[in-house]
Amino acid sequence: MDIYIYGTGCSAGDLIDSVLPAERISAFLSETGGGTFLGRPVIALQELAGRPCDLILVADRRADEAAARFAALGIDPEKLLFLKNHFALLDRNRCYPLAKTVLGEAFVRSLQCSEHLIRSPLWSQEEPLPADALAGDYVRLKTLEALCRRVAEIPGCAAELGVYRGDFARCINLLLPQKELYLFDTFTGFDAREAQSSGAGFVFAHRLTDAESVLSRMPHPRRIVVRQGLFPETAAGLEEKRFAFVSLDVDLEESTLHGLRWFVPRMAQGGTLMLHDYENPKLPGVKRAVERYEQEAGVRLCGVPIPDINGTLVLTF
Repeated sequence: MDIYIYGTGCSAGDLIDSVLPAERISAFLSETGGGTFLGRPVIALQELAGRPCDLILVADRRADEAAARFAALGIDPEKLLFLKNHFALLDRNRCYPLAKTVLGEAFVRSLQCSEHLIRSPLWSQEEPLPADALAGDYVRLKTLEALCRRVAEIPGCAAELGVYRGDFARCINLLLPQKELYLFDTFTGFDAREAQSSGAGFVFAHRLTDAESVLSRMPHPRRIVVRQGLFPETAAGLEEKRFAFVSLDVDLEESTLHGLRWFVPRMAQGGTLMLHDYENPKLPGVKRAVERYEQEAGVRLCGVPIPDINGTLVLTF
C-alpha cells in the first residue's frame, strides 16, 4: 500500500503519533520537496506523477488549494482524505472507501462533519485578515480581530509566547501595527526535558521553524522584537513593560505556567490574554497550568472560553 501525506507540520506529526507509523508512509509531499520528515523523504508534488499511489492524506488546512493542485495532477479524488476538512465550508470527504480500508472506519468517521456557515460580523466592512489565515481557524482569528479593535488604544505592548511559524503573530502584527510586538520562542522546538513525554511527530514538527523566516512574514517588521531562547530568561530587561495584548501558545504545562506567572502581573488595565489550547484534549497540561496558577496566586482568573478549534480561553484584566 503506497500512502503519502501532504504537509510537514503539526498535523502531519500528530497523525504519525496517533494513527499511522512513519514506516507506513511512502513519502511526505510539499510544494518544493527536499529533505526528510521523521525519517521519510519529502518530495515535490510534481514527483508524484508516475508513482504508485493508493491514498493521500492532506494534512494542510488549505483544503481547496490542495484539491485544485491534485486535480491538476490528475489524481483520483477518491484517493484524497482531508484531515483538516472541518476548517472549510465544503465537505470534501464524500468518497472515502479506500481510506476506510487503510485507516479503519472509526478514524474516517471522526473526520466527517456538518457544514457550518459563519456570518461575518456587521462591523467588519472590509476584511483585514488574509483569507489563508481565516481558513485555519475562523472563530479564533475573528475573535482576535475583535479583541485587537478593543485594545488598540490601550497603552502597552503586544506579545506572543510560542510563535512557531508565525501564523498568529502575523495577524497580531497586521491588526496592531502601532504596537511593539515581542515574539518569544526558541525557534528550535520545545525544551527537550519538558517535551520528553510528548509524541515524536508532534515534537519534530515544532522544530521546523526559524526566526528569520518568521520575521520575513511580518507585515510591519519594524514593530517586531524577537526574543529567541527559553522563556522566561528571554524576558530579562522587560520587567517594567506593560502589555495590552498577549497570545500564550506554548502547548505544554510548565511553559504555560511560566507564561502566566510572568505576563499576568504585567497586563495593562483593560488588556487581553488569549490562551490557546485550553480545551485541547491532546494538550491537557494547558488547563492544568491555569489551575496551578490560580491555586498558587490565590485568584480566579477572569476568563471567557471561545469555541474555536482548540478551545482558546480569553483572559481579561
